[in-house]
Amino acid sequence: MIQTEAIVLHGFDYRETSRIVRLATREVGVVSALARGAKRPKSRFGQGLDLFTSGVAHLTMHPTRDLHSLTGFDAGRARPQLAASLQRFAASAALGELCLRFGPEDANGAIHDVLAAGLDAIGQASDAEVVERTVAAGWRLVAELGFAPALDVCASCHRVLAADEDVRFAHRAGGALCRPCAALAPGARTLPASARLTLLRWAAAERVGEMEGPTARAHQRLLREFVEEHLADGRPLKAWMTWERERP
Repeated sequence: MIQTEAIVLHGFDYRETSRIVRLATREVGVVSALARGAKRPKSRFGQGLDLFTSGVAHLTMHPTRDLHSLTGFDAGRARPQLAASLQRFAASAALGELCLRFGPEDANGAIHDVLAAGLDAIGQASDAEVVERTVAAGWRLVAELGFAPALDVCASCHRVLAADEDVRFAHRAGGALCRPCAALAPGARTLPASARLTLLRWAAAERVGEMEGPTARAHQRLLREFVEEHLADGRPLKAWMTWERERP
C-alpha cells in the first residue's frame, strides 16, 4: 500500500455501492482505482472524491492490473470556485482531459504538480484571465510529457531565432521554423514574434495577463492542434474543443 498526494480527475459509479475514480498522483502518475463502498451513506470517503479535490490517496497497487484499489482518501482541498462559472469549469475539464488521456502511470510527480498549480490559478482568475492561465498550464503539461515545442531555435535546421523574428509554426515539425525551412513545411501557420514571446514566457512559468478574444482563441487552437498531432492518435480532444467554443 502507498499513500500519495492526488487530485480527483474523474469518477463514475460501479455496481450499487462503489465508484471507479481516476487520480493524478505524485507517486504513481495517473491511475484508475476502485473505491469500494464509496456510495454508501456512511462511506469513509464522504465527499472527498468530488471532482478536482486534492488530498492524500491510500492505494493498494496491483502490478498485473490497470485497476487498483483505493482504501481511503483524506481530502485536503476542494475547489468549489472552479464550478462558479462555466468558463472556469470548462477550462479545468480541458486540463483534466490532457492528464486523463496522456498522463502515464509511474510519473515523477510533475504532472500532479503542474495540474494542481493550473487548477489553483484558474480558481483565482477572473473569467478574462482563464484562457491565459489554462493554456499556460497546458503547455507545461505538454513539456512534462516530453513534447515541448521548439521556440527559440528552428525545429528543423536548429538556427537560433531572433527575438523579434516572425516565424511559422508547424505542428508536425515540432515547433517554430525559420523562413527557408517553413517553405518546405506545407500547412505551417504564421507565429508572430509577440505570440512566440508569450509561449516562451509560459514555458518559464511567467504570466502574461488577460487576452482579447481572437488572441485567446488562437492560443487555444494552437495548443490543441499540437497535442492532437503528437499525442492524440487521431482522436479529438472533446473537452478542450468544448472549452474553445465557450467565449470568455
